[in-house]
Amino acid sequence: MPHHMPLISTIVVGLVLAFVLGAIAQRLRISPLVGYLLAGVLVGPFTPGYVADQGLANQLAEIGVILLMFGVGLHFSLKDLLSVRAIAVPGAVVQIASATLLGMGLAWLMGWSLGSGVVFGLALSVASTVVLLRALQERRLVETERGHIAVGWLIVEDLAMVLTLVLLPAFAEATSGASADAGSIALSLGLTLGKVVAFVAVMLIVGRRVIPWILHYVAHTGSRELFRLSVLAIALGTAFGAAELFGVSFALGAFFAGMVLSESELSHRAASETLPLRDAFAVLFFVSVGMLFDPMILINSFGPVLATFLIITIGKSLAAYGIVRLFRHPNSTALTIAASLAQIGEFSFILAGLGVELQLLPDEGRDLVLAGAILSIMVNPFLFTLLDRWFAKRETARETAKAEKAATEAQAAADAAAESAAVARESLPRISLSDHVVLVGHGRVGKFISRKLAASGTPFVIIETNKTQLAELQADGVETIIGNAADPEVAAAANIGEARCLLVAIPDAFESGQVVEQARKINPGLPIVVRVHSSAQEDHIMKYGASRVVMGEQEIARAMVAAVPDAPREPILSSVEEADGIAGDEPERAGADRPGNQGSPYVLRPEAEADDAGGNAPEPRPSRQQADEPGR
Repeated sequence: MPHHMPLISTIVVGLVLAFVLGAIAQRLRISPLVGYLLAGVLVGPFTPGYVADQGLANQLAEIGVILLMFGVGLHFSLKDLLSVRAIAVPGAVVQIASATLLGMGLAWLMGWSLGSGVVFGLALSVASTVVLLRALQERRLVETERGHIAVGWLIVEDLAMVLTLVLLPAFAEATSGASADAGSIALSLGLTLGKVVAFVAVMLIVGRRVIPWILHYVAHTGSRELFRLSVLAIALGTAFGAAELFGVSFALGAFFAGMVLSESELSHRAASETLPLRDAFAVLFFVSVGMLFDPMILINSFGPVLATFLIITIGKSLAAYGIVRLFRHPNSTALTIAASLAQIGEFSFILAGLGVELQLLPDEGRDLVLAGAILSIMVNPFLFTLLDRWFAKRETARETAKAEKAATEAQAAADAAAESAAVARESLPRISLSDHVVLVGHGRVGKFISRKLAASGTPFVIIETNKTQLAELQADGVETIIGNAADPEVAAAANIGEARCLLVAIPDAFESGQVVEQARKINPGLPIVVRVHSSAQEDHIMKYGASRVVMGEQEIARAMVAAVPDAPREPILSSVEEADGIAGDEPERAGADRPGNQGSPYVLRPEAEADDAGGNAPEPRPSRQQADEPGR
């Protein structure tokens, strides 16, 4: 390397290794977080070969923490929490207390101080948001009672950890030195809480007015770059200002910035615009955490590692299971919640890192937290697989018992059927429509299509991942399916085999290709029309078997040419296509040769695509962890 470039090398090597190992982990049906952490281990000081700059990695990790907490605030839902508050609040509190006590007990056996035990136990008590949501989404449980309880439980845990991050520095300062007493601890905690209250007041009084106003002003400029920059400036600026002016953590500042922003109608767009950068820095955060892990602890401290792992996977799970059953919820709900919480993740890393920085937690404690996280995240999918199989066997047994005793034990059979309905993976019923249109995506483009189909009386079904959009559609009596259209079960539920046509209106060409490929397997002769934004995307989509593609910019050009009074159509249209570099497309006379066109302004003037061509380009498709994003 001709020049010393530690920042570039740290970012490049970290991201490349994280991609490779994350892809391998995904292939093995393990959370990619494991791959990201192992990438950090490989570039850390405890393994041979290249060693990344730890100082720079920590600073990059701070940005990752800010953006992670900003995302948590953006997706914070007080409504979801209140709907299950009767079990989520006491359940999460008791489970956190149980795990903390178990961690303190292990810390006491290892001869650590009380403060170390508290921090260690708290780090083991909170589950990973990313891992939990991924597990629920794969089994389509997010919208079920079990999913609502798990998400509400997770929100309470997140709020508890935010409060812990705020109070921990004051606790460390108050307990440092031999002269610390109850009075000094109370005074220090009181001052910290006073600063937090002042910051919260400023955010609620000023931030709730200023931040949405800024976003609306920037949105009206039509510049996507400025909008993205404004969101990042709000997240990072609020976090930095909170730390400098009020002495609170970056994490709390970013969380409140996201929470205030979530009240704006532009919150979904803000989340989608920052998603790529948030994901990139989140990966660097996990890489930086992995750099701190010493793999030799697995050998030198096998007993403590095993005990930590058992606290996470068994201790926490038993506590959660007992609490849910105590509230008289079904066994299936209790087992699902227990399996969901049998892991730890990003908050545990943040808390352990802060504990070491404040000299409350020894380095060995951080290594134990990291080892427990890696092992529990790797094991969690297998726990759900075992749960799936157990429920399937139980359902089969109950169905058999129901058939044998239906005549004499009708009530018992009914109870068994109700219990067996709660399987670990919710099944999707096949719709009854035939000779219908399947519309994938209901964003700006999809809304125009669904209106046109409804006006013409054409039967259709909409596949969407955004639960808010689906709720509105279902209220209007529209047939809908929640999920990813590339999922074979979702495609089968849409009855694609008997469909008249498939319209793919999502902006992500990669996912569109997967949808087309899946549909073509089910119905080889199905007409498939896909939305694209470039000739490269057109080639990609056609390779998977699309019948036709519609390019937004091209349709805008045709509509504008058609609107020119008394002008020759063909020469102008050809010159537009040539200037746009579109090759291999037969020039069509505007208003002709397109099915259903007939001079209709709805077809000739695609307003939804016009938005894309202006300052508002199509937002990226969200990952399954953020499937509530209306980007389509």
